[in-house]
Amino acid sequence: MFFTLNRYTLQLNMRYSHGMNRTRRKEPLYRKVNTRTHGVHHHSGGDYRHLRNTKSEKRAKDDGVTRGTMHGEKRRGLDYTPLFRFLLSKVGQDWAGIHAEAVSRLDREDPIFWMVARTPDERKDYVRIGETSYYSGLYVDEAGKLALVAPGLQNEHMKPSCPCCTYTFNGVPFVRRYEAL
Repeated sequence: MFFTLNRYTLQLNMRYSHGMNRTRRKEPLYRKVNTRTHGVHHHSGGDYRHLRNTKSEKRAKDDGVTRGTMHGEKRRGLDYTPLFRFLLSKVGQDWAGIHAEAVSRLDREDPIFWMVARTPDERKDYVRIGETSYYSGLYVDEAGKLALVAPGLQNEHMKPSCPCCTYTFNGVPFVRRYEAL
């Protein structure tokens, strides 16, 4: 049996076997959501380029204001599921190393603390990310290790709130079915 491997095939094998891209950096812990699908809207809105040179912008300049609006930058179309899986896989390990690696592979630090509680008051058994996705709540213990808030919580304990949606806990669909009241 004879076969040949070209350079492209070897690069793909290296990329997927080591979790790195072509430049040998680790893959980011987020991904872009498919924004080209027909009928899927990601609340896209106007950018500053659409506000430039409008009448209200020119009036604001005449009044001495350098820019017309102060709308915050909206981040749409990013999925942080790889981050949540990464954090769950690192339970029991040193938090300083986990945090440093996660920050280096993210576009911003905020999504880390959607799952990881900063203070004892913020600890929750599970956190809801999106409409139907639930993940185990995490915190940093006294020894500086990443830990689960409720280690005994399992998929079998979760109950969906409607019959039409697919609910997931840590990426696995709920086992229990919807029960009407």
